[in-house]
Amino acid sequence: MLTIIVGTNRRDSVSQYVAVQYSEILREKGIANVIFNLHDLPHDFIKSALYENVGKNVEFNKVRALMNESRKFIFVIPEYNGSFPGVLKAFIDGLDRSKALADKKSALVGISSGDQGAGIALSHFTDILSYCGTNVLAYRVRIPKIDEVMTDNKIIDKVLLSKIHKQAQKIIDF
Repeated sequence: MLTIIVGTNRRDSVSQYVAVQYSEILREKGIANVIFNLHDLPHDFIKSALYENVGKNVEFNKVRALMNESRKFIFVIPEYNGSFPGVLKAFIDGLDRSKALADKKSALVGISSGDQGAGIALSHFTDILSYCGTNVLAYRVRIPKIDEVMTDNKIIDKVLLSKIHKQAQKIIDF
């Protein structure tokens, strides 16, 4: 199973729209997938599901099971303050690395309103995934100036769409 993770818990996020469009592209290629939006995490998971409370939050346990079952991931990551959202790190902290991330494969998509397309955020997140034993696809899609390349919550820039299609094929073949 391939899971697309929306890397923010912000409501109605641009990352969510990119994830939905990416999901459609994968389906066009015959690949079943599921989207998990960090907005859907239990609101208290940091207190009720991490560290000494591992296994005690029924709703977070469902998310852990989804991650354990998935073989490949696409992380859609917005740039927040020069890196990625803290909720994404807390989410990773709540997983069992050996079951959820080790020896699995992932692709990264970075989103920013600035010029860099979340390049530093993707670098930071790659370090974490590498520590967890996740194989990260070298071909990353960086989407700078997101407000200029989307219309009606869809990426319309042909160059970016071409890159997403290329990355989608690469994660399928990875």
